[in-house]
Amino acid sequence: MAKVGIVMGSDSDLGVMSKAAEMLEKFGIEYEITIISAHRMPDVFFDYAKKAEEKGFKVIIAGAGGAAHLPGMCAAIFPMPVIGVPIYTKTVGGVDSLYSIVQMPSGIPVATVAIDGGANAGILAAKILATSDDELLARLKEYKEDLKDGVMKKKDRIESVGYKKYMEEK
Repeated sequence: MAKVGIVMGSDSDLGVMSKAAEMLEKFGIEYEITIISAHRMPDVFFDYAKKAEEKGFKVIIAGAGGAAHLPGMCAAIFPMPVIGVPIYTKTVGGVDSLYSIVQMPSGIPVATVAIDGGANAGILAAKILATSDDELLARLKEYKEDLKDGVMKKKDRIESVGYKKYMEEK
C-alpha cells in the first residue's frame, strides 16, 4: 500500500500532527512521521523531500507554524500531493501560518486544511489515495456513514428530550 509522509518543523506541532496519523491508522494507511526544520536543517530537509518518492510516499502532510515554509518547500521538491497544516501560533493565532501555506506561487500548489486541522489532513490524504484503491474508498464511505449516524443520534436525542435537557446531559 502507498505510504504517507508526515513531517513537522518542531515537536511542539506533534499534538496537531498526531491527529493526521490517527486518521491514517483508522483507514489502514501506512505512514512515517518525523520532525525536520526547513530552516534549521535544510540539508536534512532537502534529503527527506528528494527521497520521499523512492520511499513510496504518495502524499506528504506537512505541518508548520509562523513563516510555515515546510509545506511549500516540500511541494517544490516532491512531485506528488502535499497537504499543508497551518499550526496555531500565539502571536497571530495561526493566520500567519495559514497565509504562508495557501499563498504559494503558480505551479507549486499545496492543498491546505484549517489551522490545527491535522485530522482533516489525514482524511484528505486518504481521499487522494482512494482514487486508486477501491478498498480504501469503501472504508472512507463507511466513515462518512458513521459521521452521519453520530449526528443523527444527537438530533434524535435533542428532539426527544429538548435542547435544555440535552445540554445538561453534556
